[in-house]
Amino acid sequence: MNGYILDYVNENEFKKLERALKKYNMLAFKKLNFEFYPALRNGKFLGEKVSSNKINGTETYELKLPSDKMFTQIHGEVKLIYTVHKKEEVVMLEEITPAKILLEGHMSELTTYKGIMISKANASKDMFKIDLLNMLQDKH
Repeated sequence: MNGYILDYVNENEFKKLERALKKYNMLAFKKLNFEFYPALRNGKFLGEKVSSNKINGTETYELKLPSDKMFTQIHGEVKLIYTVHKKEEVVMLEEITPAKILLEGHMSELTTYKGIMISKANASKDMFKIDLLNMLQDKH
């Protein structure tokens, strides 16, 4: 057998995150599917290694995906978190962050404010952050 197999910790949840990523951040989705997944299958582990377990022979990575600067400042970095099982040659795809806003976007259409998607649950908080960041940028 050639290369690593991609598998999921929770396939249902992960596919929801992928679909939301496709809808709200097409650039990150394309990079993930056409560059990062093929690299992982070929054994090229991208991103930052955050932990390793020598007993189990696993390594966990966080891979930053391309995203809008303002989105990152409001909701956090868009990252793929995965664990490599070297003996079994399996890459377990765990999560895409920020999961909360992506899952909310999967369940219902998110609205935008000044070009940035905002959470329905925390709309006023997100709009305040966007206004604050815009004011700070205007002063520079």
